[in-house]
Amino acid sequence: MTQATIPHTSNTSSTSATFKNLTCKECGAEYELQPIHVCEFCFGPLEVTYDYDALRRHVTRETIQSGPNSIWRYRSFLPVATDNPIDVGTGMTPLVKSHRLARRLGLKNLYIKNDAVNMPTLSFKDRVVSVALTRARELGFSTVSCASTGNLANSTAAIAAHAGLDCCVFIPADLEAGKVLGTLIYNPTVMAVEGNYDQVNRLCCEVANTHGWGFVNINLRPYYSEGSKTLGFEVAEQLGWQLPDHIVAPLASGSLFTKIHKGFQEFVKTGLVADKAVRFSGAQAEGCSPIAQAFREGRDFVTPVKPSTIAKSIAIGNPADGIYALEIAQKTNGNIESVTDAEIIEGMKLLAETEGIFTETAGGTTIAVLKKLVEAGKINPDETTVAYITGNGLKTQEAVQGYIGEPLTIEPKLDSFERALERAHTLDRLEWQQVLV
Repeated sequence: MTQATIPHTSNTSSTSATFKNLTCKECGAEYELQPIHVCEFCFGPLEVTYDYDALRRHVTRETIQSGPNSIWRYRSFLPVATDNPIDVGTGMTPLVKSHRLARRLGLKNLYIKNDAVNMPTLSFKDRVVSVALTRARELGFSTVSCASTGNLANSTAAIAAHAGLDCCVFIPADLEAGKVLGTLIYNPTVMAVEGNYDQVNRLCCEVANTHGWGFVNINLRPYYSEGSKTLGFEVAEQLGWQLPDHIVAPLASGSLFTKIHKGFQEFVKTGLVADKAVRFSGAQAEGCSPIAQAFREGRDFVTPVKPSTIAKSIAIGNPADGIYALEIAQKTNGNIESVTDAEIIEGMKLLAETEGIFTETAGGTTIAVLKKLVEAGKINPDETTVAYITGNGLKTQEAVQGYIGEPLTIEPKLDSFERALERAHTLDRLEWQQVLV
């Protein structure tokens, strides 16, 4: 088959596009590079394939490092044709070497990949949306949309505003206030649907078919999902062009998990890093843990569930890439675990008080599962382990309200301060005594 012809616009030109076609992950059928996401023969998901021979010839560590300080330093590995992508500074977030959390858990080589400070909307979704909207513009879409649990709506609205694209997003009506505000500020049309994410997604499939909009996680999904590979690329580069031994990441649809794996494999295929076994472990909230349940029961299929958890950003009861995430965890000798809402809150607090990183509930889930795996002896203390933090805690403040301390109100007098300070020290001692007990 031949590569699809991409409409030429004033800002779309290419000298080095390396993506070839869309391929069904189930039956291998190939398709042109159009806004489609499901195989017409077996209904399997479609994935972008690349010319790896061309990548090996033209991409080196040096060419990557000479690129922009954003995800677009990896443009050759991303499914866009233009040499002028939508670049809002997304990516190259810190890979933090953990000391205090590592000591608390008994690990020697723990790193935190901190997308809580990703630009422009403080979550990893900025990566996938930057790619999706660049591709949407190439394909001629003027209106973009998404079905979202919050972070994706923030990102789609912000980057659409930057790119001058019309935007209409769909969210469940019960989202956290911070995420709703964080979308409305960019002035898109926001549809708050009275239902859970899976119901929102089904509605969006109908809208995509009738209105011809570019839905980043529906008809543009094959391109959109490739943006998550950059979380694998960056970690490999930041570790000195080598792969970690173990990663722990949150699981919602399962796409992030599978694309980090794909990113590692693409760097191996093109000779940018040496091959090694990397264990992949996934984190889910107990109130929405269909992939963890399948892993625990040794199944090769995922049964949908009805979400009920504070971790709304990963509350997808029917995960589109669940079986692929399950397969990766199984074949890499990893694990998929779930934790309670109470453990998620403790995970958020633990990361904040040890490393100064305020993460949202998805990150609290990841840290809680990391802790659970260490306590179960499923993470070797000597392994180079990377925990992926995918969003900022300012978006889910409701989750920790009532579970953290409050300010000590004092008069503007020294003796009032001294009494309050002594009270604070007393409370600290009592807390430590409870821990020791």
